[in-house]
Amino acid sequence: VQLQASGEAWCRRGGFLKLPCAAFGIIFRLSPMSWYRQAPGKERELVATISTTASTDYVDSVKGRFTISRDNAKNTVCLQMDSLKVEDAAVYYCNTFLGRREWWGKGTQVTVSS
Repeated sequence: VQLQASGEAWCRRGGFLKLPCAAFGIIFRLSPMSWYRQAPGKERELVATISTTASTDYVDSVKGRFTISRDNAKNTVCLQMDSLKVEDAAVYYCNTFLGRREWWGKGTQVTVSS
């Protein structure tokens, strides 16, 4: 299983970014997908998740600003991030699981300048 995302992204405060993650080696339409992030000195936190039926959930700090979506035809999950704040800067990780097995992308460094 491979989850491929871009290595880094940069944006100014108040701007927007879209992070894609392509999945290989899984039955994508049957796989729940998530985005996590980890800022320096902080624990990794779940940012957004999308189920196999496309229901979504978000951490409170990004509700109304971030949107997770999936394209089952392209085996891709995206995280649209609007109205970015400096505190959104972190390494963002794409994630999926099957039973007790879990897979992670390598991480996308997101930098938000003030």
